[in-house]
Amino acid sequence: MVGGLVLSQAQHQVGIATPRTAGASEQGTFRGRDQAPCATAAALPPLRSLDEVRKAHARHVKLGLDRSPRHARPLLAACALAEWPGSMAYAVSIFAALDKPEAFDYNTVMRGYVGGGGRGDRDPADALRLYVDMVEDGVEPDSYTFPFVFKACAQLGALQEGRQLQGHLVKLGFQHDEHAQNSLISFYGKCGEADLARRAFEQMGDDEKTTASWSALLAAYTRAGRWSECVESFGDMVCEGWRPDESSMVSALSACAHLGAYDVGRSVHCALLRNTVRLNAFMSTSLVDMYAKCGCIKKAAAVFDAMDDKNAWTYSAIVSGLALHGDGRKALEVFDAMVREGHRPDAAVYVGVLNACSRAGLLEEGLRCFDRMRLEHKLTPNAQHYGCMVDLMARAGRLDDARALIGSMPTGPTDTAWRSLLNACRIHGNLELAERALQELARLGATNAGDYIILADMHARANNWDAAAARRTEAVDRGLAQAPGYSAVEVHGETHRFVSQDRSHPRADDIYEMLHQMEWQLRFEGYRPDTSELALDVDEEEKRRVVAAHSQKLAIAFGLLSTPEGAPVRVVTNLRMSKECHAYSALISEIFGREIVVRDRNRFHRFKRGVCSCRNYCHS
Repeated sequence: MVGGLVLSQAQHQVGIATPRTAGASEQGTFRGRDQAPCATAAALPPLRSLDEVRKAHARHVKLGLDRSPRHARPLLAACALAEWPGSMAYAVSIFAALDKPEAFDYNTVMRGYVGGGGRGDRDPADALRLYVDMVEDGVEPDSYTFPFVFKACAQLGALQEGRQLQGHLVKLGFQHDEHAQNSLISFYGKCGEADLARRAFEQMGDDEKTTASWSALLAAYTRAGRWSECVESFGDMVCEGWRPDESSMVSALSACAHLGAYDVGRSVHCALLRNTVRLNAFMSTSLVDMYAKCGCIKKAAAVFDAMDDKNAWTYSAIVSGLALHGDGRKALEVFDAMVREGHRPDAAVYVGVLNACSRAGLLEEGLRCFDRMRLEHKLTPNAQHYGCMVDLMARAGRLDDARALIGSMPTGPTDTAWRSLLNACRIHGNLELAERALQELARLGATNAGDYIILADMHARANNWDAAAARRTEAVDRGLAQAPGYSAVEVHGETHRFVSQDRSHPRADDIYEMLHQMEWQLRFEGYRPDTSELALDVDEEEKRRVVAAHSQKLAIAFGLLSTPEGAPVRVVTNLRMSKECHAYSALISEIFGREIVVRDRNRFHRFKRGVCSCRNYCHS
């Protein structure tokens, strides 16, 4: 147990408490968790250093006031909440000298422990130990105690201790207190327990929930990567008449970015403009990220250009967005502008820059940026940077150089690097090196079903059907399940998901009729399905039947049926874009006069007038 927290040993010493705040006593008014926990600090002039605190403390000692909580409280708060070296230790010494400290004083010290921001003299485990001391000393916690101890548990990842504290919260009668309950939801979210966060949220009465309660729930879903539930809960929040705050809208934007939910993300942007006088850097960066990941790089660039307070995270968002869209040249221009404007690049920005070079095939530029990172900006490359370089060289056909770089990585070979090499081997048809990459992934214990599928498909294209079957069987024997392939299209703010040969949609008949019409028109353009990448030992007719109802084609058909004439069709898929779907989508964009934007598992493809933004580099 962290800090020896075993609440059951101390609970018999404390009766059921009635929620109270420090404002009801001589301590002064407690104005909220995010303000100084002692209004009486105003009785002292501003203290700007630890030396000034020591002088004021010496005067208290001379006057015999140092043991009085009422008089020592301003000094205690000044030290506990300050960032001076040694200030927390001094706060603890002031607290230790108090006669009969009250909940307010314990809260102040606990807040100091959890507000350390990484400073070495502040340990959240000490906040839990102090809570145990508080209970054992017979001091009743108040409603402001629990936000601090739950924050300590969240910082420590102490799920078991937090659950004990929840039981104590209920026994003390704070289960209906909004501050305590909101901190409980936030704690479970930060520990990755979204279901427990939801349960705590649902246990609150409708009159007890606040905007902060909804915000904590949305953040819990975001941290757990449960994007659909985040968007759904945001919709419920708005429908129930709540006005979203900045935090909840940022969570919703993050979910929209991952889902590619452009319509919902645009609605959140409108809500931000209605409810906020001026977008701060954090909100604007979230919008840049959302628009870029939803396929609207022009709108992402417009938000970026309108910002006055750009920071490293903002530049990282736009550079990564440009990389996702394959616009490596523009990403390098933005990066150069960042340096000219005096912003120091960090490791995250360089990941975006190197990715941009890789996805645009800019080998020489990528090598120069890698050298610039190490030599000019004195940043030590991490595993991500080496992974980008391996991908860059391997995609460019320099497979042996990429293999040598993996062997020289200071961090040691990683699964990301070997998987990048494996994917490049698929592009360049190097079956021998692909087998070596799979062996290394197995040695690292990092193989997934997709790795075996790549090898199986490569063997199948070489007509090695026995080897292909053996690789697929090996994946099954290892218990590696392949994630189902799907394609999703957003229509009027609602996401519709399809799998291959899918007939479960309510409009399945209309969709397949549309597919038939699409293929009929394509044949007039000389289109013939490309089945070369379909690794099935069946006749050509069966292969054509399979590719005809690919999930991406179903999503495009439904998008064409359900969106206004001339409107873009936006598709998100967890599959790699095949040559067949690539050629098909390009022709559809030309024949139907529609822009088709597809986000596959690697990048964006924007089809317009028969041309893709990737310029076929991803299939070279």
